[in-house]
Amino acid sequence: MGILTWIFVGLVAGGIAKAIHPGKDPGGFIVTMLIGIAGAIVGGFIASALNMGTVDGFNIGSLFIAILGAILLLWLYRKFSGNKA
Repeated sequence: MGILTWIFVGLVAGGIAKAIHPGKDPGGFIVTMLIGIAGAIVGGFIASALNMGTVDGFNIGSLFIAILGAILLLWLYRKFSGNKA
């Protein structure tokens, strides 16, 4: 998958993850979107390792995996950043 597609899927996933898991984030909107991009990568890696699918383009399955990865990273970021939101 092209880097621009990864970025786009990650941005969308980060926005949706923020809506699903709301709260105050240290770093604001930009950090949340970067977490979304990283979440797409992490979600794709975990899903591939478990033979559940991959992030291989802009489709529903890839977006779902990316959102789950972004939620996971957003939760970890909040847990270890010291913010109790």
